[in-house]
Amino acid sequence: MKLVVAYIQPERLPAVKQSLFKREIYKISVTNALGCGQQGGYTEVYRGTEIEVNLLKKVRIEVAVSEQFMELTIEGIIEGARTGKIGDGKIFVLDLPECVRIRTGERGRNAIG
Repeated sequence: MKLVVAYIQPERLPAVKQSLFKREIYKISVTNALGCGQQGGYTEVYRGTEIEVNLLKKVRIEVAVSEQFMELTIEGIIEGARTGKIGDGKIFVLDLPECVRIRTGERGRNAIG
């Protein structure tokens, strides 16, 4: 089992969801995040004071999958999130040693669904 974690641009979320759904990957978690990468930040003026904004709005997507769905998940995220510009995001793949479905007590691959 793997945990696929991706940080993407917020406006790309609908395209990523659609791309994952097309690949029959329906169970995802989404949270708002702040971060900075290669694109750095930007400067704006607020009440006459120049402010440097280093942390940009991102969306964090988490998908727990069995090994057979890992590549499909990665391909789906890339298809939906890629614009070809700096700031498209990153994907991390982590080993997931255990998963437990609370309602039934199922464990492992069966608990992921």
